[in-house]
Amino acid sequence: MATEKFLNIGALAKATGTKVETIRWYERVRLLPAPARSAGNYRTYDEAHLGRLSFIRRARDLGFSLEQIRALLDLAEDRERSCEAVDVIAREHLGEVDRKIADLQALRLELDSVIGQCHHGNVAECRIIEALAPPK
Repeated sequence: MATEKFLNIGALAKATGTKVETIRWYERVRLLPAPARSAGNYRTYDEAHLGRLSFIRRARDLGFSLEQIRALLDLAEDRERSCEAVDVIAREHLGEVDRKIADLQALRLELDSVIGQCHHGNVAECRIIEALAPPK
């Protein structure tokens, strides 16, 4: 029989690349279930915590919102359920990413245009400063 490996919060943080404060916050917002406590009242995390926190971290790295992650975690708990709802969440997020990319591309074009108008004169005639200044 295999023995369960327990981690303290520091080891869990190191194993997942997550700050201790972030782990505590995930517990407070109930994305991560409260861990058991040792006889000395220290948090003790198990493999389920490690897997769940790794899932949360990867989802955050991909830009999913906390609400989306909560929904994905809820869906992941019902292994027999259709993954259609997961697909909907992922497609909505992809749409958000596409909108952000379009916004960034427009921003890049605008910055490129403003920078292209720079004639390397003095600041009083600087088109970049002029573009950033509030309207008069």
